[in-house]
Amino acid sequence: MRKRERPARLADVHAVARGMPHVTNAAGPLGNAIYQVGGKSFVFFRNPRPDAVDPKTGERYPDVIVIWVPSESDKQALVQDPDSPFFTTPHFDGHPSVLVRACHLHEITVGELTEIIQDAWLSRASRKRAADWLAAHPAAGH
Repeated sequence: MRKRERPARLADVHAVARGMPHVTNAAGPLGNAIYQVGGKSFVFFRNPRPDAVDPKTGERYPDVIVIWVPSESDKQALVQDPDSPFFTTPHFDGHPSVLVRACHLHEITVGELTEIIQDAWLSRASRKRAADWLAAHPAAGH
């Protein structure tokens, strides 16, 4: 019998992003975390912006996380899945990333979140770093 995987949490975003090799954690203008590999962001915590707001109150979401994706088709698969907490806004049209609110992370498992963040890192790392990581983690094989 397989053990049920626990829901993802905010701390998992930080732990997985920090756990990838060659990662630096820069601070954004308001101290928000920005995880980078080779100077390229792959996960960052957004400041409240006018393009991501509560449709009922108009309040800006304070907990939006941007995660890079390998391709537009990966992005569409995540944002078009009705069971997925991932979304996008017109501001991110054409940008290889998805958005997720920290308060909705529990809607996916820690394993799903890990895979998405690993894919984000792979999409931004140099070819050599990505190849080295994949060689060391054959089960990941994204």
